[in-house]
Formats: sequence, structure tokens, C-alpha cells
Amino acid sequence: MKREEFMVEVCANGVESCLAAQQGGADRVELCAGIPEGGTTPSYGEIKVARRVLTTTRLHVIIRPRGGDFLYTDLEVERMAADIAACRELGVDGVVFGCLRSDGSIDIEKNRYLMECAAGMSVTCHRAFDRAADPSQALEDIIGLGFDRILTSGQQPKAIDGVELLARLNRQAAGRIILMAGSGVTEKNIRALHEATGLHEFHFSAREPRPSAMQYVNPNLYMGRPGANEASLDYTTPRRVADTIAQLLD
Repeated sequence: MKREEFMVEVCANGVESCLAAQQGGADRVELCAGIPEGGTTPSYGEIKVARRVLTTTRLHVIIRPRGGDFLYTDLEVERMAADIAACRELGVDGVVFGCLRSDGSIDIEKNRYLMECAAGMSVTCHRAFDRAADPSQALEDIIGLGFDRILTSGQQPKAIDGVELLARLNRQAAGRIILMAGSGVTEKNIRALHEATGLHEFHFSAREPRPSAMQYVNPNLYMGRPGANEASLDYTTPRRVADTIAQLLD
């Protein structure tokens, strides 16, 4: 493919990763906090600084008030609407969200309300779609709601394992919505994903560990899960972004 024939979005876990994504040639970033939880809404300050530093790469922000499932209370949806309003105030290009009912169907009412809050912004339905009970019906519901794209792994832990469903959904969508493959997408499999599915948008993190600069660490204390590696941090690197993009070029 030629570069203009595909779009890449980097899952950025902070401003540093946003900058690396831009340097590596990404079209978009999805800015997230809480990566171990699958991504949660970043802070106002994180979004504000990311908006300032991203001059050629578009900024999308995940709107997800917590980890876990996608069955949201009215109070949670109220917070999501407030976060969308903050993103609009800060000049964000797009937002990313998705709500399900308890039976695994798309929550039409809550998603429609949030779509109204996000009017005029680009909107992606995130991997809540991968928890939907009937992906074909979910696809039609999301199209009907007016989302611009769906981020999906084909309802598998990794997109490369979901290529059969991704290809089928792409045929069903027939150009009515963009399907973007995400989860486990790397420079080693992005070309195979494209060839197996026909998709032209891809979502990946391209992160590498960076050792902490701390010289002293209390060995008896963890800030998060006991046993977790807190001696390094993971950041997107320009090299890995560029290498992943290069795999799609003829």
C-alpha cells in the first residue's frame, strides 16, 4: 500500500508517548490512562498538554470512567458526558467510548446520549464491541448510532486471532463504517492482518520498557499490584511506530 491508503492510531499512555507517536509518523493517538485496566479517561492536565504538543497528529481521548465491564450507571454516564465536554473545551479531535446493556447488546439510549454530547467530533466505539453478544447486530446498531469507526480485535484477545470475524464484519460493513484492528498489533503481524481482513486502519502501542531513574526503592512496598515490575515504565518509541508503519508500505 501507499502511505495515504491506510491510517494508524497509537494507543498513547501519556504525553511522552503522544510525542513519540507523532515523531514516528502516526496519524492519530488515542490518549489513555490506566493501561493495565484496558484504558481509562486521562486527566484534564494530560489532555491539555497533549493537545499543545500534538501539531501534526490528531488527538482522540478515551472516555471510560473505570476499568471492568461496559455496563454504566446514570452517574457514570454523567461523568462521561462531563469528560466529553472537557475534551471539547480543550480542542480534542475525537473521543472513544462504548456502552453495553447487561445482556451484551449495544445500549442504544446511553450511546445516543453520549453521541449527542460529542456532536461535531470524530467518535470511535472502543472494544466494548468485543464484549457484545452478537457482533453482527452490534455492528448494525453502532452504524445506526452514527459512530465513525469501531476498534476491535475480532472478539479475540489479539486481533491476529480474530481475522476471520474481522474480515466478515468488514464485508458486512460495506463501507458504512470504518473497522480498525487493535490489540496485539505489531510490526510482526500488521501486514498479515491487512492481507487477511482488508482493513486499512490499525491501532497499536509500539511501547518499550524504560528503566526507572530511581536509585532507591523500598523493597517492602508496592504502589499497585504486589509483584508488579515498578522499576521500569513503558513508553511508545518513534522507532517502533515507524517500523510498524513501514511494514504496510509496498
